[in-house]
Amino acid sequence: MINMTLKQLRYVDALARQGHFGRAADVSAVTQPALSMQIRDLEASLGTALFERGPREVRLTEFGETFVDRARAILRSVEELEDLARAAGERLSGRLRIGVIPTIAPYFLPRVIGALSRHYPELDLQLRETTTAKLLQEIADGRLDTAIVALPVSEPSLVEVPLFSEDFVLVRHRDEAHKPVPSREMLREMRLLLLEEGHCFRDQALSFCDMAGARPKELLDGSSLATLVQMVGAGIGVTLIPDMAVAVETGSAPVAVSRFAGPQPSRTIGMVWRRTSPLTRQLQQISEIVKDVGEAALAGDSR
Repeated sequence: MINMTLKQLRYVDALARQGHFGRAADVSAVTQPALSMQIRDLEASLGTALFERGPREVRLTEFGETFVDRARAILRSVEELEDLARAAGERLSGRLRIGVIPTIAPYFLPRVIGALSRHYPELDLQLRETTTAKLLQEIADGRLDTAIVALPVSEPSLVEVPLFSEDFVLVRHRDEAHKPVPSREMLREMRLLLLEEGHCFRDQALSFCDMAGARPKELLDGSSLATLVQMVGAGIGVTLIPDMAVAVETGSAPVAVSRFAGPQPSRTIGMVWRRTSPLTRQLQQISEIVKDVGEAALAGDSR
């Protein structure tokens, strides 16, 4: 009989994702020797290797790939059992893993944490900031309970709950504040600064400018909205940012903020989670709190 533990399965999962013993140990909050020993014990029990050990990286063997898929399914089932127990309680408590995209997190997350902490003092919030594609994958894998993203995500396995909408504004150098606001056709001819590929906000901005799928000669990439605004302040070009980011990002740069004429470019912010999640009822309640926080933030309320 093969003896294996959930701890070993979690360590195998971490090593498969990280491809490096040190990083896997870090995300697992254990020492590298402890993680390595547990995986070697499991491989000895299985009678075959799960990983190919190289000098700089670790790769799954063919058997390891199959094993990890099954291990992740088991870990997801265990997570759902834990969620079932929490969902049976009168008040939500314990761990709640929330993902947020980078163009929302710095401006919105502090308010959300404060509101949820007041409503659910027993809640242990664990937060993750990364791009939409990674958040959706981590929800599917059971590593996140929910995420705050731009909708739609159009994933049948997920519940999508719209929370609020916010406009995009134009940021240009202060010296250009007196000029007319450019049309979307004019923007296509300007040096437009956008987030690097992988950020949904980039795709939304390109769509507004009718440049989806294109890469104009003068388009430059940045890693964050803060970087884009500072580049505009240095006279490098213009950019678009969401309303929520204006107060934080434009205060320390010589820039001007303008709104577009006609229909405003905008995005819808929402929450998503697995349709099969035992915490659906509680997540629906949380979405109402997050919605109230978002509407208050856009209205300039300090709540």
